[in-house]
Amino acid sequence: MDKENLIILTNEKIYENNGSYCDNIDIKNLSEKLNNYFNVYLIGRKSSQKRFHQINLKNIRIFKNIFSALSNLSKFTFNKSTKYLIVSITPFTFFNLILLKAFNKKVFIYFRSDGFSEYKKIIGFFGSYIYGAMFFISTKLSILISCRNYILRGRKGFIVRPSQLNDKWLLNKKNSDLSRINLLYVGRFKIEKGVYSLAKILKNKENISLTMLGAENFQLNNFEQKNVKVLKIESNEDKLIDLYDSHNIFILPSFTEGHPMALLEALSRLRPVIVFREIEHVIGNKKGIFVSERNYDSLEKTIQHIIKNYKSIQEEMKKNILPTNYKFIEDFKNIILVN
Repeated sequence: MDKENLIILTNEKIYENNGSYCDNIDIKNLSEKLNNYFNVYLIGRKSSQKRFHQINLKNIRIFKNIFSALSNLSKFTFNKSTKYLIVSITPFTFFNLILLKAFNKKVFIYFRSDGFSEYKKIIGFFGSYIYGAMFFISTKLSILISCRNYILRGRKGFIVRPSQLNDKWLLNKKNSDLSRINLLYVGRFKIEKGVYSLAKILKNKENISLTMLGAENFQLNNFEQKNVKVLKIESNEDKLIDLYDSHNIFILPSFTEGHPMALLEALSRLRPVIVFREIEHVIGNKKGIFVSERNYDSLEKTIQHIIKNYKSIQEEMKKNILPTNYKFIEDFKNIILVN
């Protein structure tokens, strides 16, 4: 049986040089894994800067701007067997959605995070109104998929649980060294991720060390603090697991989050997690996640509570039932196949 075509449209920037590269592991994983069930074409924005994760996919199209994307996307609209998956709503993906609906195409939108909060943090007060207009129109025209119910703002949609976890993450857990407080952050270096806010909070606090993984070359010298170590993105899974194991607390300082993969990775290695108040919704029913206010006194108090009760916290964390990458892809594939 021939596979259906699936066009994935993303705002992600893709760099091409002897292969195609992006910084977002979610985009890489989703497009590669769904290609086992569909003929996947990935459409993204052109990047002039080198990106990290190589996308192992034959059919990738990148465009400089919205207009070149719109003109080229129209070439796909005449194939009746093609379905379309838009990852997150941005001006780039929004106008492509309008074109697709003009041709009466079936479109899925995958909401990975809360765009209202993100746009407000990045653009300011009017950001949430700009996103709100795109969100209102888009959700009227599409089949909705989200990582959390609240992101859909009461709209009907399918809920998936994103995950990169496999057996490597869930087996052979190691003990923690509690002789010194070693915090770890893994993720993108964006304002909305709160990494700059966290570094400021920990400035001159030499009793706490922080390792931040996920920097690009131009970001390596942005944090000139003795207690902050900045590392480039790690693609080797075994080395990444070792990095989690060599730290005793994972911290997620984001101002806004949907379903953070790194949080699941930390929980899988039995490393307690600290989040700030703005994203306490990520806790759900998971054990081992603690909330701090965005200031040093509250953070230090939370850290001391974790260190003092470390073993009992880890015993509770063993009760967590964490989603796997296999289940995530299976659920996603089935939603697209049957709708």
